[in-house]
Amino acid sequence: MASTPMDLDRPAASNGSSLNIQRTIGGTAPTSNLSDVISTFRPTKLFRREDLKAGWPQPHVLSIDYDDEGQLVMVSSSDETIQIYNVKEGRHEKSLVSKKYGVKLAKFTHTSSSIIYASTKQNDAIRYLATHDNSFIRYFEGHEGTVTNLAVHPGSDNFISCSQDNTVRFWDTQTKNCRGQLFLRSPCLAAYDPSGTVFAVACPSSGTVLLYDARNYDKAPFATVDIVEQCRRVDSQCLVKGWTKLEFSNDGKSLLLGTQGNGHLLLDAFEGTMKAYLHKPSGGTRRLAIGETSSTGAGSDSSSLESSGDCCFAPDGRYVLSGSKKDVLVWDTLASPSDNKVLEPSWTLPDKREAAVLGFNPRYNFFATADQDLIFWVPDPHA
Repeated sequence: MASTPMDLDRPAASNGSSLNIQRTIGGTAPTSNLSDVISTFRPTKLFRREDLKAGWPQPHVLSIDYDDEGQLVMVSSSDETIQIYNVKEGRHEKSLVSKKYGVKLAKFTHTSSSIIYASTKQNDAIRYLATHDNSFIRYFEGHEGTVTNLAVHPGSDNFISCSQDNTVRFWDTQTKNCRGQLFLRSPCLAAYDPSGTVFAVACPSSGTVLLYDARNYDKAPFATVDIVEQCRRVDSQCLVKGWTKLEFSNDGKSLLLGTQGNGHLLLDAFEGTMKAYLHKPSGGTRRLAIGETSSTGAGSDSSSLESSGDCCFAPDGRYVLSGSKKDVLVWDTLASPSDNKVLEPSWTLPDKREAAVLGFNPRYNFFATADQDLIFWVPDPHA
């Protein structure tokens, strides 16, 4: 697995490959306020797959996730493999293969040596894998349609799955049977709030985001966010389709609804009102939205692949980052939007490659982007 030094690679540390990465919170390592460095992030190391047969195209990255400590970053790829990388040392650590069932939406559990992921063929089961020996711990069976989203509870072994079978299922990793389910039309995305007491489900066909009490999920939602009503003035094309990401900020006050259109939606998590429309000047990436299918069929072009989200909050909850056809966009959510709630990017972080998938590290000033190549981004200490 080759890594390519880029414009900001520093002279090798004593271990020969460590990146200049500082923690965002906690620990005894040097700290750096994200607000001081957010505009200085640069693409620093590039990983390109070199374990492929001659002439085979580079696979596309389908998802990015980090373990709880931020030490590892994991990607699922279109060639039915999972790749795990060491963040601080800037190196590839492990490759896992799931040729029989395929793989997408790979997520760490709260143990860095075990993961869950959705299948892409054979059936629609969710698989629980031990990464140290690539052995299955358990299958979670029951969905009768493609799984579109997995959301891990922030403080327990529970997780949520959404599916095209119009159900949301609730699981405990300790047992193979689901704990319960909701029947909803096109529940393509779900997210827990940081306390784990509330979860949200996004249903694009009805143009709504539903908020539930996690302890009483079988009851009606305690709030319904009407995206059509809130956002009709800013992006009529993405009110009932084109949704790619749902995420709470770490303070629980905001909710991010990513779209493949010309902007993402920043919502008040308590009132359900739109705080801002995060405008993307050059539009979205080429990836499909969740639940959409390509008219051209499967192929090596990323436009035939679903997005698992090209946007996210930074750990402080203040900044939102998004990929685009080139460059990474950053919005300061404390900035004042225009009278019609449109907020332009505060910074554009330059890169010539498409950032179709993006994920920010929960513990360090570090994020990763990918389409075919995986890119590590860290602040430039000389900026």
